Amino acid sequence: MKILTVVGARPQFIKASPVSRALCAAGIDEVLVHTGQHYDVAMSQVFFDDLAIPAPARNLEVGSASHAVQTAEILIGMERAISDYRPDWVLVYGDTNSTLAGALAAAKMLVPIAHVEAGLRSFNRAMPEEINRVVTDHISDLLFAPTQDAVDHLRHEGVPDARIGLVGDVMYDVALAWRDVAAARSTVIADLGLTAGHYVLCTVHRAENTDVETRMRAIVEGLTRIAGETPIVMPVHPRTRKTLEALGLWQALSAVVRVIDPTGFFDTLQLTRHARVVVTDSGGLQKEAYFHQAPCVTLRDETEWTPLLVGGCNTLVPPVSAHAVAEGILAVWSAARPNFDARPFGDGHAAEKIAAALGAAESAR
Repeated sequence: MKILTVVGARPQFIKASPVSRALCAAGIDEVLVHTGQHYDVAMSQVFFDDLAIPAPARNLEVGSASHAVQTAEILIGMERAISDYRPDWVLVYGDTNSTLAGALAAAKMLVPIAHVEAGLRSFNRAMPEEINRVVTDHISDLLFAPTQDAVDHLRHEGVPDARIGLVGDVMYDVALAWRDVAAARSTVIADLGLTAGHYVLCTVHRAENTDVETRMRAIVEGLTRIAGETPIVMPVHPRTRKTLEALGLWQALSAVVRVIDPTGFFDTLQLTRHARVVVTDSGGLQKEAYFHQAPCVTLRDETEWTPLLVGGCNTLVPPVSAHAVAEGILAVWSAARPNFDARPFGDGHAAEKIAAALGAAESAR
């Protein structure tokens, strides 16, 4: 049995690491195709190195482009890869353009598709990610849902139970597997002169923020207002930095916020684990904050990870004004620590369940 796995962005590299190991342990042959959607060394190669992910058999090197151009180029490259490697299944992760294009190419070529992280819904069709995840789910043959909420969404949309598997979240597998290794290897807290439990970790990269000037200004001005009383460290995505510089916001931000280059997996894990508050618009980092029991402020109007909102573990703060951003972060900073006892993301063995389900599905064909 041969699986062709499609990855292209930082969260997908992380998600693929335990699944690749589980496939290998199950005797399943895997061919990894990197679309090149994230191509910067700090956003790509470092994760392959840190997590010992097998080198890609092919890199499509699509780079940055509009959604249409990027998706089209990945679709062309994936068609060639599927023709060359002739997989039994194509495996895709999450909700990026790489996810959608990989699934579309497989569907057109009549190759069965498995979607890891299926069933998530923000119910905001203005988000490119929402379109990607909905379309991918409805052309996939196996849908690996991370939470019961995700299963419920799929059922509501008419997906048969036979195609749905509640396996848990592979990111939780990763958090458990690498937590102690990160603590031993990473020196980022000391290197940055931070005090554990007394700083904000902030990331911003989502187009709904970076492509809207009023929201970007609100985020920057909100952060600068509180930087004196809440130390802030901010790994900056290359695209976000370009936006900040174009809007003339980089100097004001970097004067009071500790802006750094994107961090590798182990450093990110440590920064998340020891933050007093995580502030982000990332879907993945919302979960990582939860896994490591760090309260999170999500700078969005909604989240696809609704279980995180229970008990104040995650707080939605739409960046409609600097005041809203500043007060939202300060409220979480000063609040009592939430209860993280609930475990909506499984038992830490999602990858093994995915490998077993793929093996069983292929045997049944």
